[in-house]
Amino acid sequence: MKKGKQGRRAQDNLLSSININGKQQQQNQPPFSSQQNTHSSPRNPQKSKVNVSIPPKPDVGSSYSNTQIEEKVEEKGKSINTINPKQEFHFHEVVKDVVDVSRLLEELSLVDEEFQLSEEQLNINDQLQEYEIMAMEAIYGDNVTILRREGSQRSFQIHIPFETPDELTISAKLCVSNVNVVLEEKSTSTTATADLSNEISYSFEVQHLPPVVLTCLLPKSYPSHQPPYFTISIQWLDSLRISKLCRMLDSLWASQPNQEVIHQWAEWLHSSSLPYLEIDKDIILGPYNLPVTGDRRAVSGSVSPEIDIPLLMKYNDEKCYEVFRENLHECCICYSEYTGTEFIRLPCKHFFCRKCMETYSSIHVKERTVHQLLCPDCRGMVPPDILKLLLGNEEFERWESLLLQKTLESMSDIIYCPRCESICLEDGDHHAQCPQCFFSFCSICRLRRHVGIGCVPPGLTLEILMERQSSSQLSEDQKRRELDKINEIISINMILLDSRQCPFCKTAVFRTAGCNKIICKCGKFFCYQCGEAITDSGHFRRGCRLFPREAIYTREQERQPVGAIEIEHPCPICRQTNVKDTNDNHILCQTCQNHYCYLCHRSVRDSFQHFGPSGCQRFTIG
Repeated sequence: MKKGKQGRRAQDNLLSSININGKQQQQNQPPFSSQQNTHSSPRNPQKSKVNVSIPPKPDVGSSYSNTQIEEKVEEKGKSINTINPKQEFHFHEVVKDVVDVSRLLEELSLVDEEFQLSEEQLNINDQLQEYEIMAMEAIYGDNVTILRREGSQRSFQIHIPFETPDELTISAKLCVSNVNVVLEEKSTSTTATADLSNEISYSFEVQHLPPVVLTCLLPKSYPSHQPPYFTISIQWLDSLRISKLCRMLDSLWASQPNQEVIHQWAEWLHSSSLPYLEIDKDIILGPYNLPVTGDRRAVSGSVSPEIDIPLLMKYNDEKCYEVFRENLHECCICYSEYTGTEFIRLPCKHFFCRKCMETYSSIHVKERTVHQLLCPDCRGMVPPDILKLLLGNEEFERWESLLLQKTLESMSDIIYCPRCESICLEDGDHHAQCPQCFFSFCSICRLRRHVGIGCVPPGLTLEILMERQSSSQLSEDQKRRELDKINEIISINMILLDSRQCPFCKTAVFRTAGCNKIICKCGKFFCYQCGEAITDSGHFRRGCRLFPREAIYTREQERQPVGAIEIEHPCPICRQTNVKDTNDNHILCQTCQNHYCYLCHRSVRDSFQHFGPSGCQRFTIG
């Protein structure tokens, strides 16, 4: 059979590359016999050479209609082969169903007449195809899916990522009548602008795009005579723009025919496909609802913006999280560097190392401050599934019970039974009945229900209970219970004598030192001087003192030398009392940190200008 110059040159190059390290192959054997070809797929060794005339090669880049394909199939009388279900598939996230794409490639292959090549040329092509597939597997790794490796024709898929700029802005037109789709705002930033028409322009930013899927079917005559049959599948791009990519791959083959071209295709799709489509930093989705036109090899998964937008957001979030897990990051708590796999990433996008989060969570559970178990940065919520991972089963159950208890305590109509400590519901008359022991009691004095009679004061209750302790008619068990009640009333009186009740959770708080701004274990702020809740920063400018008078005197006495002068005067800003213990008239308020002059009672911004020759005197006696 007469070979072309390109095919003969490829054969000679391959034969010369077989001789490695000066080792010659054995004589009297063909260089690609079935005994020596260990890398190629098995073929029938009894197959004889067939020398026939080669039919004319079809034009590169030509597209075929459905009618032409049906006629070719009828002429040959061949049924379209399906993929063998017994083969092993390494499934990835696919853009189009593998069987449908493979069936389309089978249809395209039936259109062309088969080249009748010699056995020697078939072995050369088979060896080159095997080497090329091995090279693609080495380069792209798990992104290569082998659909068929043995048999008449090889087929495989390559998931090729796009080379994108740092950020891409994707825009789409949403109809007003269809804006009922829920778009989750995750790591992408979104913007929606309304037009005067019935459409809304919706845009968001991503860093990663779903890959292009190149599916190839290698004929027996590749690469010596024919290019591979291929399809390009992109989920978010329309078929017209994908058709441009198909024509570009055809031109790459036409520029250097009879050579391996798949790697060149893959590299071009990775680095040059977006610039070729004039996509820089903005992508406009659509158009939608148009008839299917263009190249049949262009497979588009774009259906509607309601489907494409969530898919692009989800893929971008997954890739961002994958990149996050691979890189090094610094913990904002311990300032140590770890890989992303050692970090806990919260829904608010703040992340901290696992060790710090485990310690942080355990401390709040042990101290029963579960309402403060929030994000250390923005005070956002920590999901229960992350807490279960951090705490373990035992501490997580304790967290659940404490959270339930704190939630019930925050409800004004929930109280506990004085007998069995069960949860009870209070009615409008301050009465409740326990669902467990059926004890009906008053929610104010926690004694037996007394309709129409006022509650007994705690002092009178204490006197009655103490008198009953000397009675001989009570059983020992009854005396023990009443003695516990006496101790409880005495403890409450002692606590209330030197403490304040939180206006939110009614917990008694005792201040040992510090200012009058108290933070309760429920996480709320209140004033220790007046007992009211603090809602803004101006509470201590309306009468209450931030620091008690005795605390100010104690601090100033520790600072002043023996025999110093003590003069009390208020700050002109916050009206808090300060003590002048030296001759310096430049005073720093210990409450609001404001600088002011003792003589004129004005704020001092520049001490050199205020206490200058024309200003106040800096040092005076008294």
